[in-house]
Amino acid sequence: MRNILILLTAASIAACNQSSSTMNEYKWPADVKPPIAGKEPKEFIAHGDKRIDEYYWLNQREDQKVLDYLKAENTYLDTMMSGTSNLREKLYTEMKSRIKEKDESVPYKDNGYWYYSRYEEGKQYPIFCRKKETLDAPEEIMLDQNKMAEGFKYYSIGGTAVSDNNELLAFTVDSVSRRLYGLQIKNLVTGVIYPETITNVEDNDIAWAADNKTIFYVKKDITTLLGYQVWRHELGTDPAKDVLVFEEKDNRYYIGVYRTKSKKYVGIYSNMNQVSSEFRLLEANHPAGEFTIFEPRKENFQYSIEHFNNKFYVLTDWEAPNFRLMETPEASTAKENWKEVLPHRKDVYISGMVVFKNHLVLSEMKDALNQLRVINQTDHKDYYIPFSETVFAAFQNVNPDYNTNILRFSYTSMTTPRSIYDFNMDTQQRELKKQQEVLGGFKQEDYTAERLWATARDGAKVPLSLVYKKGLKKDGSNPLLLYAYGSYGYSVAPGFNSNIISLLDRGFVYAIAHVRGGQEMGRQWYDQGHLFNKKNTFYDFIDCGEYLIKEQYTSTAHLYANGGSAGGLLMGGIVNFRPDLWHGVVADVPFVDVLTTMSDPSIPLTTGEYKEWGNPADSAEYFYMRSYSPYDNVEKKAYPNMLITTGLHDSQVQYFEPAKWVARLRELNTSNNKLLFKINMDVGHGGASGRFDYLKDKAWQYAFFLALEGKLE
Repeated sequence: MRNILILLTAASIAACNQSSSTMNEYKWPADVKPPIAGKEPKEFIAHGDKRIDEYYWLNQREDQKVLDYLKAENTYLDTMMSGTSNLREKLYTEMKSRIKEKDESVPYKDNGYWYYSRYEEGKQYPIFCRKKETLDAPEEIMLDQNKMAEGFKYYSIGGTAVSDNNELLAFTVDSVSRRLYGLQIKNLVTGVIYPETITNVEDNDIAWAADNKTIFYVKKDITTLLGYQVWRHELGTDPAKDVLVFEEKDNRYYIGVYRTKSKKYVGIYSNMNQVSSEFRLLEANHPAGEFTIFEPRKENFQYSIEHFNNKFYVLTDWEAPNFRLMETPEASTAKENWKEVLPHRKDVYISGMVVFKNHLVLSEMKDALNQLRVINQTDHKDYYIPFSETVFAAFQNVNPDYNTNILRFSYTSMTTPRSIYDFNMDTQQRELKKQQEVLGGFKQEDYTAERLWATARDGAKVPLSLVYKKGLKKDGSNPLLLYAYGSYGYSVAPGFNSNIISLLDRGFVYAIAHVRGGQEMGRQWYDQGHLFNKKNTFYDFIDCGEYLIKEQYTSTAHLYANGGSAGGLLMGGIVNFRPDLWHGVVADVPFVDVLTTMSDPSIPLTTGEYKEWGNPADSAEYFYMRSYSPYDNVEKKAYPNMLITTGLHDSQVQYFEPAKWVARLRELNTSNNKLLFKINMDVGHGGASGRFDYLKDKAWQYAFFLALEGKLE
């Protein structure tokens, strides 16, 4: 029988609802006992190794005793942080006040219409709009998410796609936060939403054929949440009669469907993260035809394609770890026909491309900076778009128009709010279309950003991006929040975050550690941070923390860490390896039970992650994961102050991973430091869906750091 002992009494809660002292030092409620999860040992044996999981029973989402335990954790959190209620409200108000509530995106033109979204004052969600031919035309509201979300605690519009005749809008909706979307179609002329709803689809993977009545979509397995089938639907027909056009048989691959920019093809891609890819194509004006393979998949061979006139451009890692650019005739797509356009470079990683009639634009990563390279299609001359700051990020924006010499790109830095430019690729003149308005008295010149390089224990140089308020004294007394992700080859951009201002203005330094596991320094940076090299991610982060202490940006008494999802795994690793280094850690929706999750292919997304973490069926991979998996390596030791978060409906990192982790930490932690667990009972992995509700979660986190610092103003 499951036994949960909840040691919370009304008397102790009431007695401990106290405010801060006159010295502005937060007084944590004393004599309040945390919830204690009962033990029900479950044995796991693999490769002769035995693991005991006392808290495995917590994975029963519908069990009332599990729900009671989670609610008790929230009650304990509320009690322990009751004295920060005013601070949390102040932080929320601050962050919300920096947002321009009545706002509008920069319109972009596609197939005769200008598309944009706008927010109304006080509203949580965007309104999706368009205007025909000119921006002076009457506004057409396609979707008002505020009205659609009425009555829902969570509501997310995933993808949208407009038919070639501009009359039909396909869109997806998730009202649970489980990433199982429903596909619907709206007639933009009559305003009628057609009765057929296709359930359990991917959010953004929808593509119209050229006949304005056929749409392709990706169906998901409701257990694993993996997209595994592409179906064809004809408007006005029963979805039960839809036609299966492709099924992915290898559950290590993620799949998607899309329409090429040239509009000539519908494409299906299969992708095993950073390992293998494969594309299939069908001419969009023959939707009932058969998809043909562009180039068959192989292990350790990736490519992506863009159609251009009578050929395809191909980005590939074939004999080129950082990718090179190739081209091949439209009618002969086999690899033996590929011709090199741009060679591989050891110090530059090509992450993407966008094709125009007269230009080709590449996104390139070098020294943890994302840059844009423009190539003339006629004379093949090229140049990089110049930027003046030393730490920045530049990305291609929305560029649906093929017949234009204007590139729209985004630019940001840790002190420069997100800016949208239209760039003339012939004259090299740029026009600022919009810069994110940051209200509340923000002045860019009050802050400083810099790039540092920490030396890791194996000699690797790890880039760090920092921002802080000018006048900072480097005497070791500053609180510093260090953030990282470090997985899947995802590179963290050193961009602007208006929420961080609330910490910077209270004396914090904010730093991003571009640790191995991302691709900020090229493909080798990723290869050195996954599978049998995963510990480098943890070591890099720890070494960055020690470097910042050595350079007197902070000290162990004021050093804080934060990461979410796979970055939450990073948090779990660093508190096991170096619990003494951090004064406080916030782990958001953390992936911490690596072995158990990766051993269960029915858990969402597991099989697609084998090449990231390893497959426990392999003995060597099992024992390497065993050596760092945070949950399996909790020991009797003094852990730092920690706030751990999750969402009950999380589909990417199931809520029970952090729940079990908290239970085991409570059992074995030898320190008197705070261990708090916040469970959002209404949402999943991404948190709240509204643009303001999200800030409430952020206010909890910042209040936790500030309470530890004794800063309650």
